[in-house]
Amino acid sequence: MWLIAGLGNPGSEYAKSRHNVGFLVVEELARRWSQRFRRRRWECLYAEGTLAGERIILIKPLSFMNQSGRPIKAWLEKRSILSGRLMIIHDDLDLTFGRIRVVARRGHGGHQGVLSIQEAIETFAFPRVRVGIGRPDKGDEVEFVLAPFDEAEARCLPEVLGRAADAVEEIVVHGVVSAMNRFNVRSALPDHHPRR
Repeated sequence: MWLIAGLGNPGSEYAKSRHNVGFLVVEELARRWSQRFRRRRWECLYAEGTLAGERIILIKPLSFMNQSGRPIKAWLEKRSILSGRLMIIHDDLDLTFGRIRVVARRGHGGHQGVLSIQEAIETFAFPRVRVGIGRPDKGDEVEFVLAPFDEAEARCLPEVLGRAADAVEEIVVHGVVSAMNRFNVRSALPDHHPRR
């Protein structure tokens, strides 16, 4: 069984923000698997599905981003899921918009949601799918991540979410190393992608 968590902040005011790209990716996965987030348990909305014979639980924590560890720890403990079968999807300021990076065991890199999870479950040995949102040319980073995607980004977003969802599926079906080899390649973004 896999527990796959997309990180974000609850509330309609954050629904389309850059910081909520993790939510958007798990929603794309649920759509692919004909599932819906319509149930709530242990501070999360969740949906269940299967992929390549693997049972999968998709969750969206309803705690705020920097408290993501508490509900994720509860799910791992209540469902007896090993931390190695936890996968986290989150935004990343250090990657240009649209870049996808898969990591297997790594520090939080300043991401408060990831830090909360690593502290709560006392390990960083779980795969993550990092979705690049870039950094602002100027201005406050907090304001930037909590703001909606701009018009150019919004046009590209379905493609970005699709590739992030592909990365998740690659990890489940073929493993983390295969996903790294497929998605961690630096390639030029298509011309319609905004650059930062």
